[in-house]
Amino acid sequence: MKSKTLKLIISILICQFAGFLGSFFTTPKIATWYQGVTKPSFNPPNYLFGPVWTILFILMGISLYIIWTSKFKDRAYKKEVIIIFAIQLILNILWSILFFGLESPMFAFFEIMILWISIFATIIGFYKISRIASLILIPYILWVSFASVLNFFIWKLNF
Repeated sequence: MKSKTLKLIISILICQFAGFLGSFFTTPKIATWYQGVTKPSFNPPNYLFGPVWTILFILMGISLYIIWTSKFKDRAYKKEVIIIFAIQLILNILWSILFFGLESPMFAFFEIMILWISIFATIIGFYKISRIASLILIPYILWVSFASVLNFFIWKLNF
């Protein structure tokens, strides 16, 4: 029991750490560069992003935990989908670096398309092991879909 609890905590912390790394590039730019960027009318208020991402990273961690602790027999496949999960987590951080750190909505937009594909691949890959782990990631891909549209409009309105 302690082992499973520890794995759950580790899974969530890994994902929250990715969020922390992304916020390292995001937070300093919100009151400066991002404040001056023209945004579309459907842009959510800034205070909404933190809580949404915190919840999404928790869901990602739970999903990872379910896969990690599953009794799925094909270890090679399980390793493969965990690697795809790791790739999408790295791409998630990279988006923050591109959009906020480098102040490049254009590069961030092209990158978020790759991120979206990697999230979709993770959802499909996880489905074979655990339907629940897969479905838990649906809010994440929906939010990234919205973020993609928002990113596109910010790019087009400003550059």
